[in-house]
Amino acid sequence: MRRWAEARIWTRLSGGCASGLVVGIFWCCGLLGNDDYNPYIAGLEDGALCKLNSVVTLILPNREAAMDPFVAETIAHAEAIFIAGGDQANYIRFWMGTPVQAEINKAIQRGVPVGGTSAGLAVMGEWAYSAEGDKPDDPNLDGKTALMDPMGPRVTLVHGFLEIPILKGIITDSHFAKRDRMGRLLVFLARIQSSKENPNIRGIGIDERAAVLMEPDGEARVVGFGNAYLVMPFPPAPVILSGKSLDAANFDVHRIRPGSSFDLSKRCCGDTPYSLVVEKGDMRTTRDIGPIY
Repeated sequence: MRRWAEARIWTRLSGGCASGLVVGIFWCCGLLGNDDYNPYIAGLEDGALCKLNSVVTLILPNREAAMDPFVAETIAHAEAIFIAGGDQANYIRFWMGTPVQAEINKAIQRGVPVGGTSAGLAVMGEWAYSAEGDKPDDPNLDGKTALMDPMGPRVTLVHGFLEIPILKGIITDSHFAKRDRMGRLLVFLARIQSSKENPNIRGIGIDERAAVLMEPDGEARVVGFGNAYLVMPFPPAPVILSGKSLDAANFDVHRIRPGSSFDLSKRCCGDTPYSLVVEKGDMRTTRDIGPIY
């Protein structure tokens, strides 16, 4: 689900190549840039085991581009989809409610594997942090800012952009340890939990240079050079007020190291479980475990 050194593994697993099937079209999408992904992805093939017939990159920088019939037709023939990094706010603004969103979700229903990096990872779950409240020159939303005002204008959440069955009740976050994003993921979870729209919401944070390879039944493996974090709020849900810091919020965290597996269909897993408490905007562990990352 993220950029990782072992991207070859994702190609084999997600393209059906582990069972000897042929990948026909590998479709990449983004908002700006070029087709640099094409030779990179084509280079991941492994002879007869995983033969790519073609790789297509679609650059969709506005809603007009997302309405182009050629785009919908291209996605309809994809046998694997990878959503590039960038700005997830524009993915939501430009693709939601268009044939792009509809065709990606149809592909998911057909069993087409889907992955993404950075902003592409951020929109994988049933819930997503959309970043639509950010101004062009704003820095990335950090944990401290989110914890001090969970109802602030920059804490924007959307529901139902992608419909990946195993990621129902999940919100994802990227660049996790490097950008110290635990605090903001706790806020996203607390917001959703307190709204009662999904009291069993869970979060998955993924470090840079790491990936989570997930099967449709929830079996997952962490690969690469970083950790994944499964974060779960537990009751009671906090009372969240505008202009007030997050308070009386409790979470279980499971840190999953590279090479380890977990089952997303279960509510406990991971190499290093611990708990976090947020009181008046301050986050702390309930026992001495060293660094939370």
